[in-house]
Order: sequence, then C-alpha cells, then structure tokens
Amino acid sequence: MSNEKDTNDPATGTDEGRDDVDSAPSEPAGNGDDAPRNPGDSGSAPDGSAESASDDSGGEDSEEVWDDTVVIEDDPSTDGVGAGREESHGATSDDAEPTEGGIDELGSTVEVEGAEIDDDPDEDDLLGGLKIDTTAELEIPDRLVDQVIGQEHARDVIIKAAKQRRHVMMIGSPGTGKSMLAKAMSELLPKEELQDVLVYHNPEDGNKPKIRTVPAGKGDQIVEAHREEARKRNQMRSLLMWIIIAVVLGYALIIVGQILVGIIAAGVVYLVFRYLNRGSDAMIPNLLVNNGDTQTAPFRDATGAHAGALLGDVRHDPFQSGGMETPSHDRVEAGAIHKANKGVLFIDEINTLDIRSQQHLMTAIQEGEFSITGQSERSSGAMVQTEPVPTDFVMIAAGNLDAMENMHPALRSRIKGYGYEVYMEDTIEDTPEMRRKYVRFIAQEVAKDGRLPEFTAEAVEEVILEAKRRSGRKGHLTLLFRNLGGLVRVAGDIARGEDAELTTRDHVLQAKGRSRSIEQQLADDFIERRKDYELQVSDGYVVGRVNGLAVMGEDSGIMLPVMAEVAPSQGPGEVIATGQLKEMAQESVSNVSAIIKKFSDENISEMDIHIQFVQAGQQGVDGDSASITVATAVISALEDVGVDQSLAMTGSLSVRGDVLPVGGVTHKIEAAAKAGCTRVIIPAANEQDVMIEDEYEDMIEVIPVSHISEVLDIALEGEAEKDSLVSRLKSITGSALKEGNVSSPSSPSPQ
Repeated sequence: MSNEKDTNDPATGTDEGRDDVDSAPSEPAGNGDDAPRNPGDSGSAPDGSAESASDDSGGEDSEEVWDDTVVIEDDPSTDGVGAGREESHGATSDDAEPTEGGIDELGSTVEVEGAEIDDDPDEDDLLGGLKIDTTAELEIPDRLVDQVIGQEHARDVIIKAAKQRRHVMMIGSPGTGKSMLAKAMSELLPKEELQDVLVYHNPEDGNKPKIRTVPAGKGDQIVEAHREEARKRNQMRSLLMWIIIAVVLGYALIIVGQILVGIIAAGVVYLVFRYLNRGSDAMIPNLLVNNGDTQTAPFRDATGAHAGALLGDVRHDPFQSGGMETPSHDRVEAGAIHKANKGVLFIDEINTLDIRSQQHLMTAIQEGEFSITGQSERSSGAMVQTEPVPTDFVMIAAGNLDAMENMHPALRSRIKGYGYEVYMEDTIEDTPEMRRKYVRFIAQEVAKDGRLPEFTAEAVEEVILEAKRRSGRKGHLTLLFRNLGGLVRVAGDIARGEDAELTTRDHVLQAKGRSRSIEQQLADDFIERRKDYELQVSDGYVVGRVNGLAVMGEDSGIMLPVMAEVAPSQGPGEVIATGQLKEMAQESVSNVSAIIKKFSDENISEMDIHIQFVQAGQQGVDGDSASITVATAVISALEDVGVDQSLAMTGSLSVRGDVLPVGGVTHKIEAAAKAGCTRVIIPAANEQDVMIEDEYEDMIEVIPVSHISEVLDIALEGEAEKDSLVSRLKSITGSALKEGNVSSPSSPSPQ
C-alpha cells in the first residue's frame, strides 16, 4: 500500500487477519533474518479502504473495514518523511554507497582537529603534542559518537549495532559513558522509517481501541482533519438544533399557547443534540506517538520508570457510564517502549526493574509490538486493552556488574541473542593520542556547559595529571569521565566567580579541594578528631600497635590502627578479631594466623590472640589490605617488641609471607602523611601505582617491600631482637612471587 493510499483512506480492520489488512509505511532496515518481525507489518490499524486491503492481502478475501471518511491531501513537506529521508541521510543498506558523514565512514580513531600536533611528541608532554594556548582552539565533533573517548570497543559495537539494528547491553562503572553511547546510537539509526501512532475509537467494542501507524508528520494532519470534520458536523447540528428549538417554541407559544410545554420540549431537544455532539467528538483519534518534529531516531531513557511509564497505561475515568465517560481511546497513554519505536530504548540499572516489567519487556522485544492496558487492577483502565502497538526499538540495557545477577535470565538471553554484550573499561593506556583526546574532552565539557571560561594549557595539564592519579595504575588514565567532568565544572565555576577570562591551573587546584567526595571529607574529619583525642600516635614505639591504612569509598584514604594482645586461654587457643570484619578480612586474619603458628617458638595453642581494628565504624573492614598490619601487630605482641608509630603500612599477605599488591595505595599514602607519619610501607608491586600530590612528596617516605621479613626489619624496635625475628621468618617463608614477575592487578579493588 502506498503512503498516499494509506493517508487518504483511513479505515480499520478487525482483530482477525490483521497482518493482511495492515501495511507498514516503510520496510525495516537491517534487522537480519533472525531479528523479530517488524511490528509495522502486524499493527492492526485503520489504514486503507476495502479495495486497498484486498490488494495488500494478495488477492485473498478482504476483511470488513471501517472508513472514517477523512481525506488528507499529500503535503510536500511530509513526503520526505518516507523515501525522501533515505536520500538526504545516506543509504542504510550494506551494498549502498555511504554518503558524507554516514555510518560507514566512522572508524575507531577520531583525531583532535583544530590545532597543530607535533609529529613526535615528548613523553612528558601532558598535551600529547598539541600546540594550543586554550581549549577554545579545538573543534568539537558534531556527533556524539565522535565525542566518545576511551571506549573504542564499545564505540565500534554501537556503530555496528546501529547499522544492523541490534540490541546492546553495557556493563561497567558509573560515569564511563554508557548513556552517551546510547544517545549516540539514536543519531546513527536511519530516520526515514519514523512513524506516528494513532489510536481510534472502536464502535464495536469501546474497550478495544484500534491502532493505526502512519509516516511521521501525517498524524497531526489526520487528527486535525478529524477535528475539522467534527467541527463542521457540530456547526450543522447546532444550526439544526436552534431551528428546531425556535419552531418548537413558536408552535407552543403561538399555536398551542403553552409556553411551559414549549420550554420543556426545547430543553429535551437541546440535551439530545448535546449527546449527539459527544458521539461525534468520540470519532476524533488520539495521537499516541507523534514524531512529526523528530529530527533523529527517537531516544527514550526509561531508567527507573514504573510499569505505566514503561509499558503504557490507561487513565482512570471516574465517570464510567451515563454518557459522561471519556472515550477509552482518549485515555490511552503510550509507554517508553512505544515512543521508542524505530529508535532507542535506554534502561540503566536494568536489574532494578521488577520481574513483571522485565517479562513484558521481553514480549515487546520478541514480538515487536505490545498492547496498552491499565496497569492498576483497581482502575477502570484495566478493562481497556488496545490492539498491539509497534515497539520496533533497539534496546540498550546498562548497569554495574551486579546488574547481571538480578536481571531476568530470559531478558538477557534475548538481548544477547539479538545483539552484543560490552564491558566498559575503567582505565585506558596513557598515550599521546589519548592525552589529546582528554584535551578535547575538557573542551567538550566547556562547550556543553556554555557558561565556563575556556581552560588554559596549564589548567588542562593539571586535569590530565588528576586523570592519571585517579586511574590508580601506572601508565593509565581514568575513564570515569562524569567525576572528572565535575572537576572541570567546579574549576570553571571558580574562574567564573572571579570574573576571570580563562580557567587557570590555580582554579583547578582550588577545585580539587572543593570537589572532595563525602568520603574524603569524612576521612579528613576522622583524622582531625583522632588528633584531638590523642587516638592517633605518630611517634615512639608501642608493643602490639600498628598504624594500618584503608580507603573509604573510591578516592579517600584513612589511617586505621590495629592492636593485638596475647592472653592465656581458658581452653583451646584461638584467634579473635573484632571490628566488623567482612568475609575477605576474616580470611586474611586466617592467613596471618598460619604464618604466626609456623613462625612462633611458643606454644600458642594455649593462648588467645586478640586483634582489634580500632574505630572501624559500622561499615566494618572489607578486603585483605590489612594483612601485614595484623601480622606485625601480633608478632610484636608475641615477642613483646615495640613497633615504630611514625610508620604506617598497607599490603596483603600470602600464607608463605609474600606481600601482595592492594588497591588505593595513592590515597592511603596521602592519608598517612595527613596523620603525621613520616614513613609508609607498601607492596613492591604497587610502587608503579604511586601518584601522590606534590605537597606530600616531601612529607613522607614510601618504602616498597616484598616479604613480611622486610616489614618487620623496618617496623620493629631493637636490633638484636629484630635480627633474630627476621632470620627466623626468612627461614620459614618462601617467595611465591618471583623477582621481576610482580605486577599490579588490572583493576585492584579498594581495600
């Protein structure tokens, strides 16, 4: 059926044989043989006369149709919604030549434009060879997909998925660009297929409204034409009504002489005509989905949406009978899955959707259509159920790693079966190309905000240094751009508050202090409070007390003292640890006890070893980074040898005594410096990850170690006792990590 026939002869078919009656305005692009069928081909809509329905069904018996008699003339401005858009936006088929700026031209490398670049940039050049004075010299790409930085694999998947109309699930940390990639896909999808969706009153059953799909831009015309027809009918009826009323009143007054009877008769005539006018208004369709002004494929963010907002709903009608009720088709509301038809449906934290909504979402994905009904079983809308409404969307589901655990397995299977799964990286290798893209990222943030002064080259360098620091890995840059963008905006706000023309390095340094996380502020407050109450010791030697280090959140360090005491046991000896220890911390204590048992000359089976994590708080202790701290405290208590209180330490411990890498070493070192310590022990494998601020470099000495014997050699008091302890430990500990093969984990967890 052509678009002209479709819009000129609106009609509706019965539920049976809908596939034969209806015809989509355009064919689906690039769904592939295994993709769900196009909902446009199965939408039961009043879209043709009896003759056209017969033609669409290939000569079979035509279904009974309802003609609403409204004729819409073709508008040249809307002709391009159909085939014309294909010409203006580039071909979508695999064998067609891509036009300028088409999907096929997009690659994985997007160079920074608008500035001169050194051919061989210096390794220490934080700008990656860019020769700029301010970020104003850089050009910002028009398309979102070209603005994505660091997630090259995910970017390529989005491009392929847009071309083939595949679903995508992106899993990764918050702030890595998942929503930005989803919006980018909506720009890449073809726009010539957009549709308007109309819902009509069903004269046979008012609780089963009929659905019709038309090319985008035609829906407004159809509704307006219906309104115009209804207005003309109402005018004619009003004129006829007043004529009849005048005749009745004249007859009653002049002929019969009973004016009261005439007034009553006139009132009856008025009510009858008003009732007929309501029936005429009920024939006006409701424009359910309007894409007339949409310039790109629809993008709908349904994150956290309730069932009605996601799946559509029918409003409650308090007047359900007596001629005062609102027609059911006027109460139908489209959901995000219907508004995303021919576009992108994005749901972040997909696991937070209730199971019922996930099951309905599966149906919409599989069938390509979904009927709208009332979501509240107590509402009159629950009696209404429309014919299936097209839901031919590309779904992008996102979430953290835990999203996969609580996600409906069948829903994940459908996404994976018709698309891709992508893991979003947290860091990326520090290269000149990536540094240039980080410069462009800052320029993008300034341009998006629209109120920030441009950044100087020195300010950009300071932001990139912070990106290196936040990565937690040597030779890497963080990809948590939301947090980094927050730093850019705070620095720009400070500059704007000072009426500065440019954002300088000093503004960025101020922003780093003002944009501290809640965890950082709490950690600094804890450190100050402990100083006030003398809970923090940073000089002298104390038996059984060690300054441990921990992290709060993701970017703040805190000093956590650990105390140990050995007491005679009333029964079999045991190790007792307190401080709200989580599972991994409990296991680390067990590993330490194995070393103690093998190391000690004393019979500890008759002793209880008490270990206390001082002021661990309600959050408790998670992770094993306090292993060497616990071991040092226990050995100090067993041997009655003091521990240097100007020293802090962090590190995991194997059962053979090897010091293993941990996360958050940079923040832990800074916490030790703030607490007044002058030395800090870290695992040798983490030495490459240390990127402390310049102000702390002269305040504290960082000592990397590989074995517990080295820790005791540095931490314990007394040369004779220390030498004896260390020699005994060396004799019983091996080296599980061969020299030269020690490396940091790719993504160490904060501990």
